[in-house]
Amino acid sequence: MSEPRDGASVTGVVVPPEQAGKRVDAALAALLGISRSAAALAVAEGRVSVDGAQPAKSLKLSAGQEIRLTASTARDPLEVVVEIVDGLDILLDDEDFVVVDKPVGVAAHPSPGWVGPTVVGGLAGAGYRITTSGAPERMGIVHRLDVGTSGIMVVAKTERAYTSLKRAFKERTVDKVYHTVVQGLPDPLKGTIEAPIGRHPGHEWRFAVIEDGRPSVTHYEVLEAFGRASLLEVHLETGRTHQIRVHFSALRHPCAGDLTYGADPRLAAELGLTRQWLHARQLSFDHPASGERVTVTSDYPEDLAYALERLRDGH
Repeated sequence: MSEPRDGASVTGVVVPPEQAGKRVDAALAALLGISRSAAALAVAEGRVSVDGAQPAKSLKLSAGQEIRLTASTARDPLEVVVEIVDGLDILLDDEDFVVVDKPVGVAAHPSPGWVGPTVVGGLAGAGYRITTSGAPERMGIVHRLDVGTSGIMVVAKTERAYTSLKRAFKERTVDKVYHTVVQGLPDPLKGTIEAPIGRHPGHEWRFAVIEDGRPSVTHYEVLEAFGRASLLEVHLETGRTHQIRVHFSALRHPCAGDLTYGADPRLAAELGLTRQWLHARQLSFDHPASGERVTVTSDYPEDLAYALERLRDGH
């Protein structure tokens, strides 16, 4: 482990019996009251030692071992940066929640490795007060969209809404409707994809259909067919990371523009796409207070509308 940098404080803690057998990042998070992702980042950056040696994050601890954490002198990647986020439009402002239209290039919340704008920071910059439930960097966040995916997100403003909406997403009573353009024409034109999803064994930031993955269910229907590509409506029964992208890539019909999951770069260039054609089109959920059904719809952003018009015009 490298020597502590000038001015960097070092915190030491002895592993108690109840933390024995846990991974070093999990134990560090529990013992110091920091998020699991912050603890994992500290391990990856070499700022953690166990009995004087730098551990792998998968190391299982024993009672009595000493963990030492050197504070980072860089800006905390999980710090919420309050700023005005261009294109973060408010679709519905309720006493209990706010529904936003998230633009591409904006993350739901801060995370290690991401230095761009976030929904949490954008709402704070616009003067919104959201619930303090959840980890500090994810306050009010009850579900997420990928940075490269645009569309509807609901964020809780009250504790009541946070609890209600988290339960609704877990119990799958929220209707999540996406529109996507995929390459080719899926067969059948309407169907269900049931395939477990987990981390790709060879790529840390990708996911894949794997045998021991988490159960994942995607329902789809072709709305328009253009020969080399098709516009689909997709209903998610589960909400795995990259679920739509992974499922259609596994069917050899990747989302147009999704180079991470095997899309043709030539088609992406022809359509002017610099990201996957994927948009969270509609969200329906029960109001946390009244129980009435709330449905909000989002229009296609400019880049996706342009690509779709090119397909319709036969380009």
